[in-house]
Amino acid sequence: MDSGAAVIVRAEQARRAAWRPDAWVVGALVLAALLALLVLNPVLRLLASSITDAKDGSWTLANYATAFSRSRYVQAFWTSMQLGAAVTAICVVLAVPLAWFVSRTDLPARGTIRMLVLSSFVMPPYLGAVGWILLAGPNSGWLNVIVRGATGMEGALFDIYSFGGLAFVIALYTFPFMFLFTSGALDVVSSEMEDAANILGAGTLRTATRITLPLVLPALLAGGIITFLETISLVGTPALIALPARINVITTQLTQFFAPPIRAEVAAAYTMPLLGVTVALYALQQRLLRRKGFVTLGGKGGERRVIALGPWRWVAFGYAAFILSLALLLPSIVLAQAAFAKAWGRGFSLENLTLSNFHYLLFQNAGARGSIVNSFAYSSAAATIALVLAIGIAYVASRRLVRFSPALGILAMTPFVIPGIVLAIAFYGAYAPPPFSLYGTGLILILAFTTRFLPIAYSSTGASLRSINPEMEDAVRILGGGRGTAIRRVLAPLMKRSLVGAWLLVFIPASRELSTAMFLYGPSTRPMSIMLLDLSEEGNFEHLAALGFLMLIATFAVVALGMRLVGRDFMLRREQRA
Repeated sequence: MDSGAAVIVRAEQARRAAWRPDAWVVGALVLAALLALLVLNPVLRLLASSITDAKDGSWTLANYATAFSRSRYVQAFWTSMQLGAAVTAICVVLAVPLAWFVSRTDLPARGTIRMLVLSSFVMPPYLGAVGWILLAGPNSGWLNVIVRGATGMEGALFDIYSFGGLAFVIALYTFPFMFLFTSGALDVVSSEMEDAANILGAGTLRTATRITLPLVLPALLAGGIITFLETISLVGTPALIALPARINVITTQLTQFFAPPIRAEVAAAYTMPLLGVTVALYALQQRLLRRKGFVTLGGKGGERRVIALGPWRWVAFGYAAFILSLALLLPSIVLAQAAFAKAWGRGFSLENLTLSNFHYLLFQNAGARGSIVNSFAYSSAAATIALVLAIGIAYVASRRLVRFSPALGILAMTPFVIPGIVLAIAFYGAYAPPPFSLYGTGLILILAFTTRFLPIAYSSTGASLRSINPEMEDAVRILGGGRGTAIRRVLAPLMKRSLVGAWLLVFIPASRELSTAMFLYGPSTRPMSIMLLDLSEEGNFEHLAALGFLMLIATFAVVALGMRLVGRDFMLRREQRA
């Protein structure tokens, strides 16, 4: 009887154990639910909103009819496509030769030039646009003032308020995408094929165009797609340059849909073709890559020989210095001059120097002071949440703890292919109405920033995890430790520097994000990016430049901290073999 009871008890215990959920499965389900809330829910609500009647909630296509009923709405969409193509072409001209010089030749100061190109990421595009308004404004821009003073010519040689000026300014702050993709590919492609071409009589230029560039075509396509999508989703630069130039693009048109009375359903319908363009571009990329093979043989990649340019190395250096002057040096100089000037148009003089602009922003303007606090609070919270999510998703996906692990990784990377302005409108549709009612709160900005930059955190932590051999965890478990002990005692110390780098890589773009914040902020939740646009509407470039200067100083301080804690290449995280 006792033995029978024991058997029954053991059977019951086994049954309960069989039904007891595994903690990691539960954790994976929680991660899946959070990703569904952050990624799937906004996108699906965006789609639903585009076919929903705002009055009675019925399904309708009237929103699409309204969104594309006027010729200027359609023209804005077409202008954005043209702008994206123009900026991408300019970026190819700027970035591809520069990447080749830095990665493959004996260009002087290659490391410094690479870091300066990366530093252009720190300059927000809309702040660079302010700098170029001060430089190339048709009336008071410094370049036009200098040209008129030197030649006596009337009118303006440079006019930033034009389609060409708009494309030029945007390209100066998006070409680093193309540079990063191209230089990253060139850094790992062997030079053995190039050596073979040279032996057969091909010159340096012919070898570069016929051998090297085709080998990095996948990277060029990826960089071109990112550049194009980033261009058509920008808000700040078109608001500062396109609107005064009477150029209507997608983002400026969307801001009009959000002017009272708000037509969120029409805005949702207007953004859906953007998703279609995104999908079409990536489909085209995959089709082009399938038609050719892009494989280099040679085990670890073979030798990468530095090409001697001879006297042309100084021409290449001048080319690099010219691009960096346009992107960083000249805008920074005029922004600094305006920030410390009583009136920026008076020029450089001791009598014109003042700190009153900073005193006004920090002690007299409560809105500006609050925007500084908001920016750093929201970006810090978003970076922390994104990092925690990324660690969990990357661990579950890399260790294949559940059957749907790959799906978690795909969801985590999905925001990468969603333009920021589309994501913002999707969040508005998902979390502005009841039951969430988060519109105008800091929480909706934090969640939107988290979703927008989750792919950065996930890709960085995922690369770090893949570089750590799972056998190290297995050794801990063989010695009696659990998976938690292995994570705490082995993975965490090994990943510490990578995690700090991932946090900073999210914090930096979140602190300057504009396209996502544009449609979600409230009167008391304005970040610095929104405050800069508000100051530009007031026409006070001195206060605007001072706030931008504060943003740059703070961001450069964070970058310097990242270099000290993680290494000078923390913005180019690469897998390190443990």
